[in-house]
Amino acid sequence: MKRTLPLTLLLVACGPISLAEAERQCFERARLAQQPRGEVAVGVGSDGRAVGAFELEVTGDFLQGRDPSAVYDTCVMTKSGEPPSRPLYARPDWKG
Repeated sequence: MKRTLPLTLLLVACGPISLAEAERQCFERARLAQQPRGEVAVGVGSDGRAVGAFELEVTGDFLQGRDPSAVYDTCVMTKSGEPPSRPLYARPDWKG
């Protein structure tokens, strides 16, 4: 019995997540499939020297030209085992 408990906990951790959580996670993935996201920071350090940073996030979905709605649907289904509660393009927070 003691040996099966860790295995059971591991399998539960790999199980589906709630539909709401899957939609939240997959919404960001769909946004990144639509276009890359980036950030640029410029400033001056305490020693008077200019400093800067650049960050760019590009996904394989974007590079392969996948439709964000298809990415969203597949992602939600994979993570929750259920289809999305509404299509991506019908969400009021989608700015496509």
